[in-house]
Amino acid sequence: MLRSSAVRSAVALTVAACLGTVAPASATGPGTSTSGIGDPYYPDAGNPGYDVSHYDLRLTYRPEDDRLDGTAVLTARSTQRLPRFTLDFLLDAREVRVDGRKAAFTRTGTGGARKLEVTPAVPPAAGRTFTVAVTYGGTPSEAKDGRPSAWHRTADGAVVADEPSSAPWWYPVNDHPRDKATYDVSVSVPAGLQVVGNGLLVSRRTEGGRSRYHWRSARPQAPYLTTLGIGRFDLTTGTTAGGIPVVTAYGKGLGDRRAAATASVGRTAEIIDWESSLFGPYPFEAAGGFVPDADGYGALETQTRPFYAPAMFAGGPFVDVVVHELAHQWFGNSVSVENWRDIWLSEGFATYAQWLWSEKEGTGTARELAAHAYAKHPADDPFWTVLPGDPGAENQFHPAVYQRGAMALQALRERLGDTAFFTVLRQWQTERRHGNGTVQDFVRLTERVSGRPLHDLFATWLFTPARPAAPPSPTAPAAGKPAEPASWQKIEAAREADRGAHRCPKSSSPAPGAR
Repeated sequence: MLRSSAVRSAVALTVAACLGTVAPASATGPGTSTSGIGDPYYPDAGNPGYDVSHYDLRLTYRPEDDRLDGTAVLTARSTQRLPRFTLDFLLDAREVRVDGRKAAFTRTGTGGARKLEVTPAVPPAAGRTFTVAVTYGGTPSEAKDGRPSAWHRTADGAVVADEPSSAPWWYPVNDHPRDKATYDVSVSVPAGLQVVGNGLLVSRRTEGGRSRYHWRSARPQAPYLTTLGIGRFDLTTGTTAGGIPVVTAYGKGLGDRRAAATASVGRTAEIIDWESSLFGPYPFEAAGGFVPDADGYGALETQTRPFYAPAMFAGGPFVDVVVHELAHQWFGNSVSVENWRDIWLSEGFATYAQWLWSEKEGTGTARELAAHAYAKHPADDPFWTVLPGDPGAENQFHPAVYQRGAMALQALRERLGDTAFFTVLRQWQTERRHGNGTVQDFVRLTERVSGRPLHDLFATWLFTPARPAAPPSPTAPAAGKPAEPASWQKIEAAREADRGAHRCPKSSSPAPGAR
C-alpha cells in the first residue's frame, strides 16, 4: 500500500455531509441488504445487495410549480437474497412493486431520510434478475438531505447536475459510481419547452399541449452523471471526425453570453477528436454539451453531454473548461472511481488534459505549467498536506487534487518518457472501459507497462503530506520563480468552474455550480 496505516485509518473514519450525514455501513451489518455499498467516504451511499443494469424513467414535469411525477423501473440482479433492500431517493413514493407484486416500503436513514427501504412480497433469491417499479412524485428543488437540492429551477424550467450525488432528487437509485447502468429517460413537458438529456434522442412528439422527449444512454453510466435540462433551447447537431453524433444546446435566454458559449462548446467535436488521439477511441455513442438559462457558476462532466453554467462565458470564450469536462468522458465517466477516495483518477487527469491542450496550443507546455504550479506553493503551504491519492471527503475537490494531481502525472511522464506514458493512459482506458478503478490499480498498470518500480514516485506525489523535494519537471529556473505560462489563468478558472459544480464541501448555493 502507498499510504500509511495512520492516514488510511483517519480517512476511513471520515464522515461526510456530501451524500447526507449518516451512520457507518456496519450499523446494519456489513453486506446486509440495507447497508451502504462500502465507500469509505460515504458509508451510507448505495446498496451492496444488487446491481442495476437498466433504469427506465417515465416522467412528467410542471415548471410552474416544479412538480415532478413518474415511474422508475429498475432492472437489477441480486448479489444475495433480498428480504429487504434500499434505494437512495428523496421524493415521495406512492407505490413500489417488485417483480410486479406490491411491496411494503418506508423511509429510513438520516439526513432527510434519503433511503427508501423496500420489503418485497417474495424476496429475490441470490443471483436472480428482478425488477423494481416505483411510482412517485414531489418537488425536487425542495427535497432535502442535509444540503440544498441538486435540482434547480431556472428561468424557464429546471436543471439537475451535481457531484458526488444528484440522482436521488429525481429518481430512485443505487447511488454510487460502482453501480453503472444504461438508461431510458422519457420526460413530458409543456409544449414549447425542450428536454436535454444524456445519450441519443430516441424520439420527440407533441400532442395535447405537451411534448415528450425520450433520451437513451446505451453505455454504462454512473448515477451522478445523469442530467436533465428543461427549458427553451437552440439545438445544434454535427458529428466528430469519427462519426460520433454531437448535440449541443444553448438556452434562449443567454443573451450576450451566447456567442462566447457557442465559440467554446461549439468546439466539442474538435476537442473530442484531439483527445481521442491521446487517450484512445471516444468511449460513448454520443457527445455534446448544454448551457441552460441558469444562475450560478460551474461545469460538470455529465455523461455525453456536459453541463456548463452561462456565467462562465461572461468574459468571453472559455475553451479550457470544455477540454476539462470532455477529458472526463474518458477519466471519470468511462473509467470511474471505485470509491470516492480515488478522485485523482478523475480530476487530476482532466486537469492534465488541459495542460496537454495548452502544449498543443503553444500557450505553455506541461513542463512549464508543472514548474509554475510547484513554485506557487511554498513548503509551508497547507496545500501540500492534502493527499491527492486519498484526500478525505472534506477535501475531495481541493485544489491539490487537481493541481498536485496533474503534477504527479507530469512527474510520471518525465520518469517514463512520452511513449510509455501515453501507452499507460490508453491502456488504462482499454482495460477498464465502462468500469471502475482504484489509484492502486493505476499504479500497478504503470509498473506493468513500464517494467519499472514506481512506488517512490506515487508515494511522493500522491500520499506524502509535504512538498516534494524536487519539482515534477526539470525546467524550473536555478533562481527565482518560473514565469507564469499564458494559459495558467484560464486553466485555473476552469478548475474553479469544475469545482463549482461539486457540493462537497459547499452547501449553500441556489443554482448548479454557484459559489
